[in-house]
Amino acid sequence: MADRDGYLTEPYQTAAQQREASFLGMWLFLATEIMMFGVLLLVIYYYRLQHPEAVGEAVQHLHSILAGFNSALLLTGSLCMSLMVQASRLGNYRRVQQWLLLSAFFGLAFLGVKFFEYGWEYHEGLLPGIGPESPLGDPAARLFMNIYFFATALHAVHLTIAVVIVLGMVGRIHFAHMKLPERAITLEMVGLYWHLVDVIWIFLYPSLYLVGRAA
Repeated sequence: MADRDGYLTEPYQTAAQQREASFLGMWLFLATEIMMFGVLLLVIYYYRLQHPEAVGEAVQHLHSILAGFNSALLLTGSLCMSLMVQASRLGNYRRVQQWLLLSAFFGLAFLGVKFFEYGWEYHEGLLPGIGPESPLGDPAARLFMNIYFFATALHAVHLTIAVVIVLGMVGRIHFAHMKLPERAITLEMVGLYWHLVDVIWIFLYPSLYLVGRAA
């Protein structure tokens, strides 16, 4: 049975119960994402320990400054997302839409820069299995590039999903399908997912681009 506004559903007796259950479900989902990328990070560092010279050779060819710029884009997007959550709790529809659109903009900018970087790496022969002949002489260095491509592409897929969700929220608010602040919790869930994607990149960036790079 729903409450008079249609936002409290069975089996919950209070809005606080529903809110806690929603957060628990979201955190369980985020935990599975953390475990997946956690295993990937363990693979990266194990490979680094096993092949330090080969990884060092590969890392020298990665574009760390470009990736650093991308990190700044994501962090700015996270700031916008935090401000959006605050605005949603106040029921400020206009601000919520503005911050959501800015977050999506920075997410799309990240993806644009990343695909530009992939194109650059393609012409340098760094991407696995395609493009010109690889400049990496050690097979272990070329294998590290496979790991790099898989990790960054997987992250890009997650960010793409986050951007689509954010734009979907903008559409719902624009067509008055979301009442605020009653449904602010929905936007808080979106914010949590966005922040997770950002945190994952903050770990991937030094793990792939910086550790082992010559000064």
